Amino acid sequence: MVMETEQRKYLSSEELKKHKAPSDLWISIQGKVYDVTTWVKDHPGGEIPLLDLAGQDVTDAFVAHHPASAWKLLDRFFVGYYLSNYQTSEVSKDYRRLVAEFTKLGFFEEKGHGVLFSFCFMFALFFTSVYLVVGATNLWAHLAAGGIMGFLWIQSGWVGHDSGHYNIMLSPDLNRLAQIVTGNCLTGISIAWWKRTHNAHHIACNSLDFDPDLQHIPLFAVSSKLFNSLTSYFYERTMTFDSIARFMVSYQHLTFYPVMCFARLNLFAQSIILLLSKKKVSSRWQEIVGVIVFWIWYPYLISFLPNWGERAMFVVASFVVTGLQHVQFCLSHFSSSVYVGQPQGNDWFEKQTMGTLDISCSPWMDWFHGGLQFQVEHHLFPRLPRCHLRRIVPLVKELCKKHKLQYSSVSFMEANRMTVATLRNAALQARNLENLAARNLVWEALHTHG
Repeated sequence: MVMETEQRKYLSSEELKKHKAPSDLWISIQGKVYDVTTWVKDHPGGEIPLLDLAGQDVTDAFVAHHPASAWKLLDRFFVGYYLSNYQTSEVSKDYRRLVAEFTKLGFFEEKGHGVLFSFCFMFALFFTSVYLVVGATNLWAHLAAGGIMGFLWIQSGWVGHDSGHYNIMLSPDLNRLAQIVTGNCLTGISIAWWKRTHNAHHIACNSLDFDPDLQHIPLFAVSSKLFNSLTSYFYERTMTFDSIARFMVSYQHLTFYPVMCFARLNLFAQSIILLLSKKKVSSRWQEIVGVIVFWIWYPYLISFLPNWGERAMFVVASFVVTGLQHVQFCLSHFSSSVYVGQPQGNDWFEKQTMGTLDISCSPWMDWFHGGLQFQVEHHLFPRLPRCHLRRIVPLVKELCKKHKLQYSSVSFMEANRMTVATLRNAALQARNLENLAARNLVWEALHTHG
């Protein structure tokens, strides 16, 4: 329903929901309604966040992912209406106060010296690996070189992750260069693919049908809800839970770590699929050239090894070591709460805390986890440089305690145990489905009359 007063025109949340199509996309921020239909194609975060949150108030998501300068761009999209039933929960009020406080303290701008350290560490890892391949003749040295290459990819992944959330360099152009170098050139993974996937993950954290980070059928299913062949709104296809998927999922707690050892192959494939697709990709040729650079230098380096056996050993070692990072990604979400449906803007804080898991560790291990051990804090404040994440933990814990919200933090070993337990639980449920199907076939055979 649309209402009008002498000062303002209002529309209801139900009316706003009618404007959620790509060709008619409205959102509300702090009660003001904006038509962002024409902005979708130019949105720096891609079209998926806007499509996923279309037709509702998105204030908390906007605050989380945008700097103060973004507010100045909103007026040109204002349609003249205000949300008649706009309300702010006490959780959201406290959350926005924290964002404002961090902004006032300069946390979002102070990046520390972690980036310089990371680049120096990556430089050392790269040239150590190259030296051991080219300058050494010992088999064990070549094996070590492969492992070191894997560690390089992990560290490069952390830097690429950070550069996708905020400027880690002195200017946007240098930040873009850092993205291409650390992502496309060094690891062979398109930063455009990563940003597209990762933004969707942040917006729809642990939604089984909207979050691509939980959509691994036929290999994995973190919940029996995936047995219903849900539609993936990210991949735009049905995640069919057929006999093959049921068989694979039935043993997923046993195949988890072996698959993680070679999970990078999927990232290679997904990067190439996106870059060759008709989907909008910003600076597509930069992305393609960067990936080509990787596929030139990496095979060329391997060619210096004396035989195919050692070449295979080098590749496997690099993949297995970097598999640690893929495990880390899964630990943060696989054992957390999940849900089915479109993400909602009015429970932003709650959904982020429910769907994430912190890994408790000593400060001297922060380099290993790349900041993602503070997954709760990172999801609530994705623009916050990782050097500040540890210091805000008490504030986030206090806020969760105040509003009786879940805050999960466990050791690295316990997180592994919880993840495997989650996979095992779903695996047993899949086996029960298989046994039930077999019993039904027997029953039908015995009770069928010709």
